[in-house]
Amino acid sequence: EQWAQALQLFREAMESRVERNTITYSAAVSACGKGEQCVQALQLFRQMADIRVERDTITFSAAVSACEKGTQWVQALQLF
Repeated sequence: EQWAQALQLFREAMESRVERNTITYSAAVSACGKGEQCVQALQLFRQMADIRVERDTITFSAAVSACEKGTQWVQALQLF
């Protein structure tokens, strides 16, 4: 599936020492959301905080959307 391919590319980029930033993480969170992979999206979202990558409006929106598509409204509300 496309979300899995996007996540694999993200992981390869991280292993290649591509800069871990808001844009790369937001794209990965969004890809997971489009694939209805709420758990994966939230893991990435939380990982951003753990490694001190700034989470912006786009990142929050992607995470909330991922939860919505995965019918995980409670988790979406806990992001704030």
